[in-house]
Amino acid sequence: QFYIQSTDYDRTIMSAQSYLSGLFPPTSSQIWNPELLWQPIPVHVLQKSTDQMLHFPLTGCPRFDELQNETQTSSEFQTRIQPYMDFIQTMAVNTGLELNNLKILDNFQLWNTYDTLYCEDIHNYTLPLWATKDVINKMEKLAELSLLSLFGLYKTEEKSRLQGGVLVNAILNSIKQAANSSKQRKMDVYSAHDTTLGALQIALNIFNGKLPPYAACQFFELYQESSGQVFSYLCKNYERYSIEMHYRNDSSRDPYVLTLPGCTSSCPLEKFAELVSPMITENWSKECGKKDKMKDIFIGFDVAVGLLFIFNLVLLYLLYHYGRCRRRNSYQDI
Repeated sequence: QFYIQSTDYDRTIMSAQSYLSGLFPPTSSQIWNPELLWQPIPVHVLQKSTDQMLHFPLTGCPRFDELQNETQTSSEFQTRIQPYMDFIQTMAVNTGLELNNLKILDNFQLWNTYDTLYCEDIHNYTLPLWATKDVINKMEKLAELSLLSLFGLYKTEEKSRLQGGVLVNAILNSIKQAANSSKQRKMDVYSAHDTTLGALQIALNIFNGKLPPYAACQFFELYQESSGQVFSYLCKNYERYSIEMHYRNDSSRDPYVLTLPGCTSSCPLEKFAELVSPMITENWSKECGKKDKMKDIFIGFDVAVGLLFIFNLVLLYLLYHYGRCRRRNSYQDI
């Protein structure tokens, strides 16, 4: 009834474990140590090299790499980056980072630097003299631009099919399974990153443009309603399923209610699936432009066999025409 998966990072695994300790405190016979109200619950983890659902941006997608290069030269990106060009040059001097070419990856480096300063400031560490409030605010804006341009801003739908739409599809399939099965899993939880949330929200067109803070959470809730008939699992036609989305990025207030564009805050499941379908690909590898390694192997094998066959034909031809043994002359008496 419950499943939790994390990316293969210590911090996300620890976040998942901390979440579980609060969600499932041991009771009665589960208490094995009265001074430690905790019980072990498995957290599922995929290796970074095989995680194609939570570790964004997903790697190994040539077409997405092309889109990133196109984004860097697009008018949409250049218009937004222009006001910060002088600031980026100053930051290159202050941080020692190579930011001269104004590429997204460089801004991603600046994003990491901002994240470090943000953490140090929270823990009351002394910041560098150049890290004024104004500088940190500008770094935050550039980090937000980095996240937006990574998964959106330019050709957003195609980017989403290759990135955030993969997670949208996984969530939608999980919801459909819960709606169509009598053995319903009550909860799926994913512990991941700000880029994961960004990719997901941009794909759903519900991104607010702000960096997801630590412990931010996107909720998808499935509701089942009857249409005035006596509820029965045998009468699926009388039931209506809907999805509500909530976003918690502030612990001082209730989560925000989010509405999928084109639907209501309580969106019928069928309508939800219809609206997100443009963001979902049926063949991720094909749209990414990835080569089929096995196909290449078979083609290479066929070519090798063909060349070997031709070589043998040529060899037989040469042996037949030039390699026939000549009869020796018989001995003669002297």
